[in-house]
Amino acid sequence: MQAMVLKKLGAALEWTDLADRQPGPGEIRVKVTACGVCRTDLHVVDGELADPHVPIIPGHEIVGRIDAIGAGVNGLHMGERVGIPWLGHTCGVCPYCIGHRENLCDQPLFTGYTRDGGFATAAVADARFAFPLGDVGSDVALAPLLCAGLIGWRSLVIAGDGKKLGLYGFGAAAHIVAQVAEWQGRSAFAFTRPGDVATQAFARRLGVTWAGGSDEMPPEPLDAAIIFATVGDLVPVALRAVRKGGRVVCAGIHMSDIPSFPYRLLWEERQLVSVANLTRQDGIDFLRLAPEIAIVTKTTPYPLTQANQALADLRAGRFEGAAVLVP
Repeated sequence: MQAMVLKKLGAALEWTDLADRQPGPGEIRVKVTACGVCRTDLHVVDGELADPHVPIIPGHEIVGRIDAIGAGVNGLHMGERVGIPWLGHTCGVCPYCIGHRENLCDQPLFTGYTRDGGFATAAVADARFAFPLGDVGSDVALAPLLCAGLIGWRSLVIAGDGKKLGLYGFGAAAHIVAQVAEWQGRSAFAFTRPGDVATQAFARRLGVTWAGGSDEMPPEPLDAAIIFATVGDLVPVALRAVRKGGRVVCAGIHMSDIPSFPYRLLWEERQLVSVANLTRQDGIDFLRLAPEIAIVTKTTPYPLTQANQALADLRAGRFEGAAVLVP
């Protein structure tokens, strides 16, 4: 197998020939057909997450076909198309796992961060954390659903049932959430980098009610806001934008420091919460609904060998939607 491997934090990924890997008990191996490029991959490469595992193969929005099955795996079959997400393993015995909050597991493994991921021609995964994808939709189109879609879905659920929803940072996750929100009968308000008229136009094409810069106030108070951008300065901005009793959800795994802000922005029972990882139930719920919603993902494909270029383009905001690597 071949892979783009991170061998040193902050360095470019290296094209590497590796021995073919066999799945152990409870595992499967997939031939990777597409792998989305997520902002979390940038955090891994840049060393912004704690306790990094290096060398590591990044990538956690994996679509592939099963080509080997380890002992004790039930419910999956050879040749089946599956998706492999960020949460790659949980202990099953800690209080969080027992309490149906496995996204907070005390001893988790994360795909592309603490276990090898999908910037490769093949990947081995815990079979319990592989979602059957069926045969509808292209591999490239489905890949962003495995993280941008799943984290966006979990963030949307945690944001509550409010009808007026702000989305700060209109990238891979927000362009999916906007479509889900419209399907649910909500109004989405898109906030981009100030002056980014191209992304604002993209958001309008997806049906948002309003699009503007993050330095602007929405035309009416929001019921809730989700911050996908990794900019801590947006927290007080979003708190200003939500109504009394409104909720601000921080959806990223990493964010720059949140500046101090006056208590009056939080007062009147506004809430500030974060989202961490996902549960398998999140995946089941969202992937079951995705075909009904008819989500259209905007993707820019790159050959696997151009993973570094895809990461650089993501960092610079050179494409709309999501980048996807194709072996």
